[in-house]
Amino acid sequence: MRFDLLLKDGHVIDPKNHVDGPADVAVAAGQIAAVGQDIPADSARQVLDVAGLYVVPGLVDIHTHLYATPGHRHAWAGDYSILPDGFSFRSGVTTMVDTGSAGWRNFEDFRYRVLDRCQTRVFALLNIVGLGMVATEMEQNVHDMDVQQAVRTMKEHADLIVGMKTAHYSGPEWVSVDRALAAGRQVQLPTMVDFGHFCPERPYYELVTQRLAAGDISTHMYLASVPWVDRQGKVPEFFHQARARGVIFDVGHGAGSFVFRNAVPSIQQGFYPDSISTDLHALSMNAAMMDMTTVMSKFLVMGMPLPEVIRAATTNPAQQIGHPELGHLGAGAPADIAVLRVLAGHFAYRDVAGGCLGGDRRLLCELTLKAGAVVWDWNSRTGTDYRLLGPRYGLRDVDQILLP
Repeated sequence: MRFDLLLKDGHVIDPKNHVDGPADVAVAAGQIAAVGQDIPADSARQVLDVAGLYVVPGLVDIHTHLYATPGHRHAWAGDYSILPDGFSFRSGVTTMVDTGSAGWRNFEDFRYRVLDRCQTRVFALLNIVGLGMVATEMEQNVHDMDVQQAVRTMKEHADLIVGMKTAHYSGPEWVSVDRALAAGRQVQLPTMVDFGHFCPERPYYELVTQRLAAGDISTHMYLASVPWVDRQGKVPEFFHQARARGVIFDVGHGAGSFVFRNAVPSIQQGFYPDSISTDLHALSMNAAMMDMTTVMSKFLVMGMPLPEVIRAATTNPAQQIGHPELGHLGAGAPADIAVLRVLAGHFAYRDVAGGCLGGDRRLLCELTLKAGAVVWDWNSRTGTDYRLLGPRYGLRDVDQILLP
């Protein structure tokens, strides 16, 4: 047999390879082996019927907080972080990026405590602040924003660090942004900016039209205080200018960074996010954000076409973090796959300020493969009817059935 696994009769959406239609997906040795119509069922050891479902690349969530470690109360490096495996696969996510929970002082601890120990494929952005997100007040410490130490750490952990991050800085200066950008440019990696607090000295339009360069990322794009609508109800021209310069706009929903009054006009006017991400942490996971498929569903019901939603959750973020081998179903790519159902019905979605939007569709992850292995099986497609397994199934050789 040529293949280990065959996903049969699904609808494949693979934006990078321009596939959007009925097709089978074959997996061998942990990689995508073939995508096409009518691949023979007898060519695979295991065949899973996915008729009526969408087969897409494994989702890539580039804004999460994973430094779940004791000792840091009420911090994104500590109580507010989560361990990835409990949240990733059940929502179709196979790759996560921690965004700046750790800095150059504690990244090695983060790596050995979390990143090297999980099943989810993980990467990280390095915080320009040496102690990372241990406490919000620490992120104001300009003396801990050491460019050369950050560069050294990025080079030392180049297999995991995919860029720089600055967040929550509230001063009137550009110092946190400028130093993060300086470190990132020395190693030719992007910088993600969580802009912190706005002030007249640091207007948002200056960030995206003058400070950030091509490949740099403005996250929390639909934060309430980002000026998305002008007096005529239009998306301001500076957003289009920033995009033309190559600046990336990332959702980063989170617990406080997404309102429909900004997102709806953006989508209606065709200004789609470059990447859809969750800002997953302990404060957002059970609130309006919930999970990756919920965030994607919000964009679906706002009017963003499903293929574009998939693009913003797969191909685009994989490119943004410098891992183009991910986020697509081309032959030879890692067999990271999400199988999604589009539920039809009456659904409602919340934003972080209590705003609500109704819709008639919702995405549900039924199956997830990571490197060819089934890691989430919501509808038990990989199981066998227990009546066909014989009276002793589940027992080991040393087990005995004792009857009275």
